Amino acid sequence: MDRHIAFDKLHNFRDLGGYTTFDGRRIRTARLYRTDSLGKLSESTPDWDHFLSLGIRTVIDLRHPWEVEGHGRIPSHLSFTYHNLSIEHRPYNQAALIHDVDPGPYLAERYMEVAEDGTKEIRRALELIAQAAESAEPLVFHCASGKDRTGQLAALVLDLLGVPTPTIIEDFTLTELAAPALLTDWRARNGGRAPTWRAFGRAPASAMRLFLSSLKEHYGSVDGYVTQALGLDAEALSEALRTHLLEPLPTALPPLAYRKATEADAHLLVRLRDSAALWQLARGIDQWKPGEKDETHFHRVMKEGEVWLAHAGDHLAGAWELWWDDPSAWGPRPPDAGYIHRLMTTPYTTPPGTGRRMLTEAESRIAATGRPYARLDCLASNPRLRAYYEAAGYTVVGEQSAKEDGLSSPYAVTLLEKRLT
Repeated sequence: MDRHIAFDKLHNFRDLGGYTTFDGRRIRTARLYRTDSLGKLSESTPDWDHFLSLGIRTVIDLRHPWEVEGHGRIPSHLSFTYHNLSIEHRPYNQAALIHDVDPGPYLAERYMEVAEDGTKEIRRALELIAQAAESAEPLVFHCASGKDRTGQLAALVLDLLGVPTPTIIEDFTLTELAAPALLTDWRARNGGRAPTWRAFGRAPASAMRLFLSSLKEHYGSVDGYVTQALGLDAEALSEALRTHLLEPLPTALPPLAYRKATEADAHLLVRLRDSAALWQLARGIDQWKPGEKDETHFHRVMKEGEVWLAHAGDHLAGAWELWWDDPSAWGPRPPDAGYIHRLMTTPYTTPPGTGRRMLTEAESRIAATGRPYARLDCLASNPRLRAYYEAAGYTVVGEQSAKEDGLSSPYAVTLLEKRLT
């Protein structure tokens, strides 16, 4: 479920594998990684052993040479080659920005500067990535936080591989899940003080969306940028990357297994919900926000209702909440229904139809209690989600114009109901 690979010192280490492409294939796993600074690694530690176990043969460090000198680089090892390619030529201090600078437009402008200044280094990085792909050897690239320079190079590679723009934006925003730990590290290095810029460490979807729009405006497309600015054959580069890094989607996937969540699963559920929120925001769906639901929320639901997890083999496929009343949306009701909330699936790794199968499982749990109805609600401004539930047999029975959840202003929801047999 979680694209982040667990390390003690690294907080933003991710596998780019699993993303699907326009032509119905997906990126192979364990071949292409992105991360925050590998200068945090030390020899003879569990983190070092874990890193070496990944079989990485090429390390690309996108930081300035003075950053490498001041903060360290990955220890040398015979198993991989190290390349320092500083793609950013106009350094800037994000932490010292005034607090109200809008991160989206500001970061997008910096990314365009990098794209225009760092052509030599970006070209070389893409050549190294293509060589590693052709040799079937894992590669990792990184900067300091694994967000800006790393995110920009990742966006170029993902686009060349044929990954849709919303997914590229989503991949960029996943740094949000690592932002608290990255901020803690920054404070530790700076005497405990906080950055002036309140958006420090954040990765808003608007930054990557604006950057990609600017590339398109200036060059027509990422391919145009690669051809015109970098002097590479974009078509040949894209074909090489797709040939060696993409694979067909699996035709046989494991069945789903269900279990009731326990308090120990609360952290996992928060992570799943925040990931789903970032997926939505990358696609312009303004519904969930990361950080809105903490572990306390899921603990409370487990006491008052139920939370269920679905697994496909060893991987978490999704989760949902089951309430036994819902007065904020439905008002006072007799005990004749179960109320399904937060139906969440993990993108890119779940078997097809996982959401529908989880919905069916939730309905069977309601029916087992003798309650004849399954009920749920969705944002009135989300017709696509309403159509999804209608296709699953739910009927619109009303609208609540001012639902309150204690997190935001009242909002309108569509009420849907299904008679269970």
